[in-house]
Amino acid sequence: MIDVRQTILDAVPKDLLLDLEDRLRAEALKANDVVQREFSLNPKRSREAEGQIRFRLQEQGYEEVVQLHGGHLLTDGVMVGTDLKVFQPFARFVGPKIGVILGFASMPERKKIPPKNMSRAAGVTLNVSLQHTLFSDDRSPQPTDIFALFLTARDRERAGMIEEIAIGVIGSDYKDFLLYESLENFLGGYGAQTPAAGPQDLHGGGSVVKLRQARKLFVPPETRQDKESEDGTGE
Repeated sequence: MIDVRQTILDAVPKDLLLDLEDRLRAEALKANDVVQREFSLNPKRSREAEGQIRFRLQEQGYEEVVQLHGGHLLTDGVMVGTDLKVFQPFARFVGPKIGVILGFASMPERKKIPPKNMSRAAGVTLNVSLQHTLFSDDRSPQPTDIFALFLTARDRERAGMIEEIAIGVIGSDYKDFLLYESLENFLGGYGAQTPAAGPQDLHGGGSVVKLRQARKLFVPPETRQDKESEDGTGE
């Protein structure tokens, strides 16, 4: 049985998720600013325009950030070895055993499955099976890959803000989440298996600092014997 959460933790860098959070929050603010500054629209059309601009800005931001962190965008949107094609940026991350195809999607609200489209429908099929391929490079999907989404939900009360960011894995029937976890909680998994650090030197050499078994009482300098003078010379 695959541990889906651990598979993503093993393949997807923590710094990537942090950078995606910063970038996508910034793009949401930018979309709101553009609409308010440039367009004279009624509230309904303003919300619709902002939603379109926000998604496109976030989608491009996602594409740029994943590449900076070693993600391999699917070449020409084709999942090699299959008849599946995607029209949104999906990036593959290499894991120790299982790879992860990471996509981006916006949710209508927190914990709600994002709208189904051709790209996401193609992606979730990876969560059941992926046909074997002759290609073995890191850019090509592999038979064991899983498909996950970096999800955002806009804040309905505060314009330009994001209510929740989460990591989600949708079942192949596109009916429910196999995994859904807020980004804040998910990030805690990166330190969960880190062994407790022992005392180390400040230079990162890894040498252990040992405390003396017995502590000596402090003796004022003026009352010390010559052999215990401060500079250690015995003078």
